[in-house]
Amino acid sequence: MSRQRRVHTAPEIALRRELHRRGARYFVDRAPLPGLRRRADLVFPRLRVAVYVDGCFWHSCPEHATFPKRNAEWWAAKLAGNVARDRDTDARLTTAGWLVVRVWEHESAALAADRVQAALARR
Repeated sequence: MSRQRRVHTAPEIALRRELHRRGARYFVDRAPLPGLRRRADLVFPRLRVAVYVDGCFWHSCPEHATFPKRNAEWWAAKLAGNVARDRDTDARLTTAGWLVVRVWEHESAALAADRVQAALARR
């Protein structure tokens, strides 16, 4: 797991490029709230919008999730913990007045950028 990229993944870079091309400016890999160790992939602090690009495996995508057969119990607990942490992060940010946008890695950058821009427009 230590060899898995945490930042600058291909889906994240594709989304960043598309948003930048459209004129959006943002911070990369930043904690939206002070003291919250969970970092968002893209942060728009003035508008209070946090964007997370979630991997299908690590965040149990409803369309593409797979579960390893070896050490299945450990992996099930690990992946369920990731999803629970995601929901907790969403709840904390929402309570603090932030808008959270979750994008799956399999989504096209253009469609994901449309969703992010729609969230920015709502603010």
